[in-house]
Amino acid sequence: MVTFRTRLLKSSKIHGNVILANDYDLSVKNLESKTIENIKQLHPFLCGIKLNFHLLLPLSGKEILKINKTAHRYGLQTIADIKLNDIGNTNQITTENLWNLGFDAVIANPIMGLDSLKNLVKYAHKHDKGVITLCHMSAPEAKLSYDMEVKMGKKQQLYQLFLNWALTAKVDGIVVGATFPKIIQYCAKKVGKNLSIFSPGIGTQGGDANEVISAGTNYLIVGRTILNAKNPVSVAEKLQLQSLGK
Repeated sequence: MVTFRTRLLKSSKIHGNVILANDYDLSVKNLESKTIENIKQLHPFLCGIKLNFHLLLPLSGKEILKINKTAHRYGLQTIADIKLNDIGNTNQITTENLWNLGFDAVIANPIMGLDSLKNLVKYAHKHDKGVITLCHMSAPEAKLSYDMEVKMGKKQQLYQLFLNWALTAKVDGIVVGATFPKIIQYCAKKVGKNLSIFSPGIGTQGGDANEVISAGTNYLIVGRTILNAKNPVSVAEKLQLQSLGK
């Protein structure tokens, strides 16, 4: 089998580096059909699709599996964005269920601790799946926690500790919000080619695609900017071209 990171890279070379955050609120009905329609309509401009916790909860396992199978049929990788953070046994059972539902990767919170994170990555890679960890989120209030100074061997900010843990645990990627391009640049210099940087917050939250790509982002995670557009295809295509440097 081929690793998640390799599969995503292969898709991005053809379709660009945009991942759709298919994160609707409760006002949207027919989530399964709407999500599948998005995949069919937008897949030429995407390399992956991210499904958040609040989207997964109303759906049945059968519906989630159908969504993931549809995404795979169109060449997309699928990411379960649940910010997984628990004891080792719970993490393993949770990811086993996610893999059975067809997901390719999970987003986890490294606050679980380095040893638990290492075990999570080891288990995921054994099944050719991926682990992406939070480093610094895109919301303005993220500064209150991710910029917090911690003392773990040395004084550093929390996102710096999470970055070091990500490298040590050999995760596949980290999440760094597009609204913090200087932190993206810092992380990109530290990680080199050891892992990928995923940046949410483009457009609606204020992040600029060209700026974060220049800073070192590998993948743009875009939700409302595409979903709420009058012409989602046109917006997705524009972002695709930006991600390819065109």
